[in-house]
Amino acid sequence: MSNHALAERHRLAELLAAAGPDAPTLCAGWSTRDLAAHLVIRERRPDAAAGIRIGPLAGWTQRVQDSYADQPYEELVRLFRSGPPVLSLFSLPGADEAANTVEYFVHAEDVARAGEDHEPRPVPAGRAAALWRRLPLLARLEAGRRSPVRLELRRPDGAHVTVGPAGSPTVRLTGEPGELVLFVFGRGARTELTVDGPPDAVEALRHVLPLP
Repeated sequence: MSNHALAERHRLAELLAAAGPDAPTLCAGWSTRDLAAHLVIRERRPDAAAGIRIGPLAGWTQRVQDSYADQPYEELVRLFRSGPPVLSLFSLPGADEAANTVEYFVHAEDVARAGEDHEPRPVPAGRAAALWRRLPLLARLEAGRRSPVRLELRRPDGAHVTVGPAGSPTVRLTGEPGELVLFVFGRGARTELTVDGPPDAVEALRHVLPLP
């Protein structure tokens, strides 16, 4: 069985190491050092990781993340590359694959696409399929709750996922699964996605999510 999370972990670690500690990322306001610290506390400091999603705890999370960011960058990358500690929830069978395939794919692209010399890379077919399986839930949680229009996220072969307010005009975005995942996370849509829909609906969507 393929371990897509592990493959993306190694890819992300390599990208972080190659970029160095002060490179930009697509995570607003974060350098590669900030991103590396986030990745480490997410699986090694559950007391602080909760603030990633729970607003009232965000201040504590930020303080812990800042303290980790003060560590040598090479050590942060090493800790992330080595995987979760034994007592981490992410070390449970199947947890890393379920929770981190998308997380690490998106953050790897955050590093790669922020570089000036970035070239698009094809996503392996098995990994693209894994991203597609996770897209319906992610689209509802990330894009569907923000979108003012109905969104149809479509693969080139016609398979699609629809989210957003029922009865609203529909905007269709067509592209490969990886591009659609990055879109629902607001990472900036690329020309690899095509957009089709009523002009007013497209413009309304553009105000909340980046479009190509």
